[in-house]
Amino acid sequence: MTEETEKKDIDQNNVSKDSPEGQNKDKKNPIPLGKLPKKPKMGFSIYWIYGLIAVFFLGIQYFNFSGETKEITWQKFELIVTKRNIEKIVVVNKEYAEIYIKKASLKDTLYKDIKDKNGANNTFGPTPHYILNFLNIDIFNKDFNDLQNKIITKDTVNKTAQEKEKIINEVNSIIIKPETRKDWGGEIFGWLIPIAIIVLIWIFIMNRMSKSSGGGQIFSFGKSKATLFDKDTSVSVSFKDVAGLEEAKVEVMEIVDFLKNPKKYTDLGGKIPKGALLVGLPGTGKTLLAKAVAGEAHVPFFSLSGSDFVEMFVGVGASRVRDLFKQAKEKAPCIVFIDEIDAIGRARGKQMITGGNDERESTLNQLLTEMDGFASNAGVIILAATNRADILDRALLRAGRFDRQIHVELPDIEERKAIFMVHMKPLRFDPTINIDFLGKQTPGFSGADIANVCNEAALIAARQNKKIVEKQDFLDAIDRIVAGLEKRNKIISKEEKKIIAYHEAGHATISWLLKYAHPLVKVTIVPRGKALGAAWYLPEERQLTNKEQILDELCATLGGRASEEVIFGTISTGALNDLEKITKQTYAMVSVFGLNEKIGNLSFYDSTGSQEYSLTKPYSEKTAETIDSEVSKIVAAAYVRAKELLVQNKEKLVLLAEALLKKEVIFKEDLEEIFGKRPFDEEKTEAEKKEL
Repeated sequence: MTEETEKKDIDQNNVSKDSPEGQNKDKKNPIPLGKLPKKPKMGFSIYWIYGLIAVFFLGIQYFNFSGETKEITWQKFELIVTKRNIEKIVVVNKEYAEIYIKKASLKDTLYKDIKDKNGANNTFGPTPHYILNFLNIDIFNKDFNDLQNKIITKDTVNKTAQEKEKIINEVNSIIIKPETRKDWGGEIFGWLIPIAIIVLIWIFIMNRMSKSSGGGQIFSFGKSKATLFDKDTSVSVSFKDVAGLEEAKVEVMEIVDFLKNPKKYTDLGGKIPKGALLVGLPGTGKTLLAKAVAGEAHVPFFSLSGSDFVEMFVGVGASRVRDLFKQAKEKAPCIVFIDEIDAIGRARGKQMITGGNDERESTLNQLLTEMDGFASNAGVIILAATNRADILDRALLRAGRFDRQIHVELPDIEERKAIFMVHMKPLRFDPTINIDFLGKQTPGFSGADIANVCNEAALIAARQNKKIVEKQDFLDAIDRIVAGLEKRNKIISKEEKKIIAYHEAGHATISWLLKYAHPLVKVTIVPRGKALGAAWYLPEERQLTNKEQILDELCATLGGRASEEVIFGTISTGALNDLEKITKQTYAMVSVFGLNEKIGNLSFYDSTGSQEYSLTKPYSEKTAETIDSEVSKIVAAAYVRAKELLVQNKEKLVLLAEALLKKEVIFKEDLEEIFGKRPFDEEKTEAEKKEL
């Protein structure tokens, strides 16, 4: 509708019913109720009364409604006294004198400046005609007495005694009356203004505190801190912006679809789940998925963190839970998203120290009651996210509260490619970059890691003053995230550098010679982060790992220390990270995965988390000794195997280490020149062709 059409509609609505046009309009198209525009009404406010009172007092203080009083100098005062026209003088508070002129003398031209507000001569008795200011009352009295004596002396010259007496009486007839006055208006304002300023400052501070969302609110501790997203503050993220997570999106989209088309489900007797828990490793996209739900659902969406319920005051957490669900019920149907719910959802009764503050447990109890208690909670759907689902209370996870647990896993190669495509859109990159290659180079990366890779690649390209982001920039960004920033200026002696080169060459050699070891991508002896050297591998993405694969990985990890012993006859502390890794891996192999013959098919892993705070082990001391013994045997056997392989290929190991010392960075192609093609890769390629 154009602006002209709108004006016509308003004019037609304003036609009188008595006119023919109005009668026809009522018959054919009566005006609906509320169609006519209403004039805005001015609302009454108590502050208006306060303002009027303040104006009244100011008027009394600063305006004189009786007339106008002029201030005179001492010279004019002398002239008036000399003419003997003064009726009386009132000395106010020993600060100034009010001069009252005789009524009969006001007609003199000397007093033509005395006018009242209406322009007539001021003849009002209560109002002084003039004001004379002085500094000191004693000086005024002395000067006035001297003036009287001067007038008497001057005017009585050559006068008779009777005339002298008359003049003396006229001069001395002036009445000087002292008077003390209190300025009630000034005193009242002197008290009221500071109090008013303090009250205004207090109101201002309280308003700012009530608007703020921090923890400094004095009177709103128990109020919810949830951020509301509705039609006025919508979220721009949609499911198109969430790459990968296809299975998780299907389950979450079903909740969104129910909010949009509830009849589709209710006709069949179905009920939408009351809650969905997003579980996954950090950075996998749980919060991003919740943002997409907020952007797609088109219903009120409350977002807050589990830590927002936590407060040092007892009972505040439970109060905030009640306030949150009260707001949610008023906005129903709606969605409430609680990020990092493990902050308040930890299993009850697991604390090592008892008798402490149970504020967290009371908050959890209130949350359990609100989610599925005696009172109905229809129309409110709860979404929550955590990466520690194993420590959550079982009552929180039961059906009726969180009916669904949506697992958000690390992306596979296809999902990583899709995530790269999303995050590379804002970048100006080389179109020849193969996204499949980037997906293969980032195994184990989460969505957040991939976003960081794209951002780091752009920063690296900008640092080198490039116009576009190239393939090498992405590779440098991956290296930066995995191993840290290069430290080429780090001081390393030649002997240390040689040990590092042979250490990394040992890793590369063993991984190249073993079937199940991860294939090598790159080896460097340039310090990165805390590491003096590093090797990059391309791990095979598999869901299951057998015993032979673990043993090959252990052997490859020990290849660095074995190389030091084979070449130099001694070992160094450079294998700390390797030893930490194989110790954890071997203990898991024996006591968790049941891959040891002597321990047997037993697992001492606790998936429920109930033994998190336990001070005892779930096995006997004898079993602990057996586990330690078997772990030592496995590690020793892997170390011996690594040394044997390196002794058999010592010449190639030396060539590889020398190339590494010369180039500082070597790639897969350099190993192929020394060791030849890796036979296991060829077998794998042929097997993949047969499957196709």
